[in-house]
Amino acid sequence: MSNPFGTVPPAAILEGDATDAYFERTRTTLEHAAKNPHVVAEVTADQFPTGSFEVFTGVKDVATLFEGRNVDVDCLPDGQLFDGGPVCRIEGPYLEFAELETSLLGFCSQPSGFATAALEARSAAPDSLVLSFGARHVHPSIATTVERAALLAGLDGFSHVAAGEVLGRQAGGTMPHALMFCFGEGNQADAWTAFDEAVGEDVPRIALTDTFWDEKSESLLAAETLGDALDGVRLDTTGSRRGDFRHIVREVRWELDARGYEDVDIFCSGGLEPESMRSLTDVADGFGVGSHITGADAVDFSLDIVEIEGEPISKRGKLSGVKDVYRTPAGGHHVTLADGDGPADGESLLEPLVRDGEIVREFDLETATERCLEDAALVGFGDQVA
Repeated sequence: MSNPFGTVPPAAILEGDATDAYFERTRTTLEHAAKNPHVVAEVTADQFPTGSFEVFTGVKDVATLFEGRNVDVDCLPDGQLFDGGPVCRIEGPYLEFAELETSLLGFCSQPSGFATAALEARSAAPDSLVLSFGARHVHPSIATTVERAALLAGLDGFSHVAAGEVLGRQAGGTMPHALMFCFGEGNQADAWTAFDEAVGEDVPRIALTDTFWDEKSESLLAAETLGDALDGVRLDTTGSRRGDFRHIVREVRWELDARGYEDVDIFCSGGLEPESMRSLTDVADGFGVGSHITGADAVDFSLDIVEIEGEPISKRGKLSGVKDVYRTPAGGHHVTLADGDGPADGESLLEPLVRDGEIVREFDLETATERCLEDAALVGFGDQVA
């Protein structure tokens, strides 16, 4: 069986079969009427700036989608923040890309939502170790999309092994509660000792310390068991038992310090949100974030024709005419007509991606991450989500 999990194969996406049915009927109708106008279409979320920035990503997949098509495509750079106006622009005969709209929006909408949520987590704990733990909440076929979005937004790592192989990065993580269960209550020290003996030296010794007893007792036992080999403890306390989590973390920190284990870090996970992370940054050393990223709303992009045969056009509620977007040195986001004047000190953000079906841009995750974090600082993204 070539496709055991029933996912849409890449060929169907590239050939335009991964589409909404009405685009196929549009093609049939236009071909019947011998119509194939030259159009300019734009991908937008908001028409005007709203003061609420989001992260744009999915650019490499967009380029792959349009490669070989008789179109020109301009896009924001990967990792750029935006606030209204187009993030992508396609120009060419309409039937060159009519059926690609569904996949195009999917390539932009969900990854951009993941990346924006990851940036919220990063902004909440800018000086802490923050890892993406959310791949278990999405279909395995898009785990790489989640983890790449997390890295783009500046997170320090992720947990998914297969995604790491695709991205050329090493997945992180130490032990689940299942390991502790296999050794049983009262045998936590045996579990931590076996882990220390079994895994490679490059794996941090982070003991899970909330399985059977209270967090303080298990954390102290882990420190006594592994001694100098212990790098940290992880508290994954469920929300139903957590109470004042900040107090729990402070208590664990106090008791570790009181016994000379000041170098043992405390790592927190389990349904964390930026608000709760922000309240723990002074007492915890790192965080695992899952559902906040994977449960993020997709950015509500739409594709609209804004010019047809050189003439502006739009549906009601949308803005006609080809547009450009600019970033000013003060972090302002501006939307103008492409043939008008942008702000005197503004930098145009839309850049060539595809020309006559040829990809004309290179892609580098490290560069995109640097761009994302620098732009977030420029536009005050951290203040936006505080």
